[in-house]
Amino acid sequence: MVSERSVEVLKAIVRDYVASREPVGSKTIVERHAFGVSAATIRNDMAQLEDEQLIAAPHTSSGRVPTDKGYRVFVDHLAGARPLSSAQRHAIETFLGAPNDLDEVLGRTVRLLSQLTNQVALVQYPSMVRARVQHIELVRLGDNRLMVVLITDTARVEQRVVETDVVLDEAGLTELRAVVNGATVGLLLQDVAPALRAVPQQIRPDAQPLAGVVVATLIEQLAANRQDRLVMAGAANLAKSEQDFSGGLFPVLEAIEEQVTLLRLFGEMQIDDGVAARIGVENAEYGLDATSIVAGGYLAGGEVARLGVLGPTRMDYGTNMAAVRAVARYLSKLLGEH
Repeated sequence: MVSERSVEVLKAIVRDYVASREPVGSKTIVERHAFGVSAATIRNDMAQLEDEQLIAAPHTSSGRVPTDKGYRVFVDHLAGARPLSSAQRHAIETFLGAPNDLDEVLGRTVRLLSQLTNQVALVQYPSMVRARVQHIELVRLGDNRLMVVLITDTARVEQRVVETDVVLDEAGLTELRAVVNGATVGLLLQDVAPALRAVPQQIRPDAQPLAGVVVATLIEQLAANRQDRLVMAGAANLAKSEQDFSGGLFPVLEAIEEQVTLLRLFGEMQIDDGVAARIGVENAEYGLDATSIVAGGYLAGGEVARLGVLGPTRMDYGTNMAAVRAVARYLSKLLGEH
């Protein structure tokens, strides 16, 4: 256990070290922070923090740096994430804007989060468990080329271009479009495949080959929607903090390429008060023990999905937590409205 003042000293060390990347000494703390006590008293507090393994000496210097345990205590004692500026809030609203489809808005979201935090940004696609078919469109692109567009009530738009030996005509497409939508609109995605398989029998014989192509394509699209996926941006930001990774960047880059690993990590995080953090050694089993992850949850179609940022343990937790929380809230609002 450490005293209340020692916790404040720890906060000062974390903030100064994050800002400067230099070990922090008692003299620096006295000069920069209004504790109203002598350097000797601050040294005693730092000795207490070191005994608790919250700070450590990286070399023979008198300065100290936070440990992973120290960062954890800092985050747990963070009374409130640093509020975003009005310019940052305006940037969120302007950059995300009104989405055309879910792919576009999630792509914008990771780029925005990466810019706000200078970290790797990650956004999980929402689960399609409760998603329903809103519309299926069939667009003729040529005599033998067809675009099949699946639109859900969660703003997801999935489109595929199909090459077929069947000659396309507008009359046949119009009939097929009507039958397909009549059979599927309003159904949960998990219930659509059986309804689709019955469609060719409802079409005139000469159009059944085309119906078979469309049904097979849609079933493939439905299977793709059931897979968990992540969108990522800002991996280049890791290079700016390369010296924070004692083992080099390669293990981190290798780990974040595995979406299954990141999705498992996201799934294990308990999101309290809209945001959570996993720090350093807490991520060791995922090969990410040199990194921290700040994550929040957003709502889409009644389902909760995760978004967050990943970077070195020496990160600005207050700002990153505020950015993740604000973007998650705006994303939930945006997807709810559209």
